[in-house]
Amino acid sequence: MKKLLYLMVIFTTLTAMKGDMPAYKLYTAKGKATSFDRLVKASAEADVVLFGELHNNPISHWLQLELTKAMYEQLGNKLVLGAEMFESDNALMVDEFLSKKLNDRNFEAQARLWPNYKTDYKPLLVFARDNGIPFVATNIPRRYAALVNSEGFEGLETLSAEAKQYIAPLPPAYDAALPGYKGMMEMMGGSGGHVNENLPKAQAIKDATMAHFILKNLAPGKTFLHYHGTYHSDNYEGIMWYLKHERPDLKIVTIKSAEQPSVDSLASENAGKADFILVIPETMTKTH
Repeated sequence: MKKLLYLMVIFTTLTAMKGDMPAYKLYTAKGKATSFDRLVKASAEADVVLFGELHNNPISHWLQLELTKAMYEQLGNKLVLGAEMFESDNALMVDEFLSKKLNDRNFEAQARLWPNYKTDYKPLLVFARDNGIPFVATNIPRRYAALVNSEGFEGLETLSAEAKQYIAPLPPAYDAALPGYKGMMEMMGGSGGHVNENLPKAQAIKDATMAHFILKNLAPGKTFLHYHGTYHSDNYEGIMWYLKHERPDLKIVTIKSAEQPSVDSLASENAGKADFILVIPETMTKTH
């Protein structure tokens, strides 16, 4: 009787396991399943962590917050945060929010915030505020990225000295042959029609500016955790390329978010694109 009961328990357990529907799974660049604890360990030992998200994916945002909390537990005041979602000319408002000189209502009314700010980025900013963690607005003001899209990098040279303090030093380094930038042109149908060679340059100036403000706020012994769209660091390009261009000595950990039909294994097209790949079911609900 006991043996039969034991077998029934084993069968029930295996059946339950087979029916699990995990919301995510982490893999290494080589496609080996890994754990959140290993991600935290590697991140806490890095100089810079580049967390590439899918902007409308709740699992990306949830794991960003959980990683931030876990890294803070290990690093304390050695942790610095920053994000693409806050533009550099809004840095003062972000600082005033963190120091509680600007309340939620006024901050949300005056800052240029993304539509999913309240659900996806506010929890990160509030965690930083409540724990005294610096949070850097790293992205180029969108009007200057639009200027590059229409006039190229040359358009930035016409800006005032005051305006230039919000962007990477000019002229920015740029390699049009990088697969990420080259792929943008190919994805948009090449240089014909409404697409011109300035499109990847507009992406590059965002990458360069985010890297610039990461480096500007990265002190010895600190770890900078940065949140951005995954395309900005996939294939170890984008922000990472600019960081390494200035500081080849930096220890950088990259995280890519990807949706797949199944999380049971890493799809070949996602392998090798980052140190850690966060795989999420493509049926996952969206935040916006």
